[in-house]
Amino acid sequence: MIGVTKFRAGLVQLRSGRRVVENLAKAESLIRRAAEGGAIYVQTPENTGLMELKPELVLAAAETEERSAPLAHFRALAGELGIVLHIGSLAIKLDQERVANRSYLIGPEGTIVARYDKLHMFDVDLPGGESYRESQYFRPGSKAVVADLPFGRLGFSICYDLRFPALYRALAAAGAELIAVPSAFTRQTGEAHWRVLVRARAIETGAFVLAATQGGLHENGRATYGHSIVVSPWGEVLAEGGEEPGVVFADIDLAASQEARARIPALKHGRSFEVEVASAQPSEVKEAS
Repeated sequence: MIGVTKFRAGLVQLRSGRRVVENLAKAESLIRRAAEGGAIYVQTPENTGLMELKPELVLAAAETEERSAPLAHFRALAGELGIVLHIGSLAIKLDQERVANRSYLIGPEGTIVARYDKLHMFDVDLPGGESYRESQYFRPGSKAVVADLPFGRLGFSICYDLRFPALYRALAAAGAELIAVPSAFTRQTGEAHWRVLVRARAIETGAFVLAATQGGLHENGRATYGHSIVVSPWGEVLAEGGEEPGVVFADIDLAASQEARARIPALKHGRSFEVEVASAQPSEVKEAS
């Protein structure tokens, strides 16, 4: 794989539930399907091991990195298949009150190449009564991460990070030609914003964006949008799934990243600036006559 600039990516779309063993079995089956289909980079979505909203249940199921059965399982699988396996996120126990929402990039030998903890916490109240408070049990990360692979440099993000373009510009400035966005977008926000946000991040950075997702109605009652997607540096949708579990394949040619950045060299043209606040209010308010 040394010197490869063209490769096949496989995005695994899941519908994870509350039973970790069942989630691992379903993920493994689709990862194997992706490898059989020629993918040498395979990505799974956020919350691959467990989809749960109750903090006490997340904490009860989470293990430290050293004791994580899902992580050990996926490391062995990557080594067996000889692929770069990107686990979108697992809940990793940090202490008695907090876990990390952590991505793992696993090399073809089963070694951990890189880790990334989700930076931005999804604390929102949506119309219709949906409410999420990730900060109740997840501790946010503190750094952006890129990793060199045989076929290019990969930048990391997770789900809600997608709404913070400064992160993606920083990843591109650090040389990322590929940016991962493993996600579990809610159906409501996904229908409104998913495709436009993914395309915008690709266009802004001149990078391929690869986003494996959760999709459908989960055991905990949450509905996720699905639509795993690969977008080119020019903003073209190269492949997209629906709502059902499965694998989305895309053939990547990294030359397209350099071409897009040459055509629109926005990464070179950024400037620092200050924000000035002006006021249209009159200095004296006249009384009505």
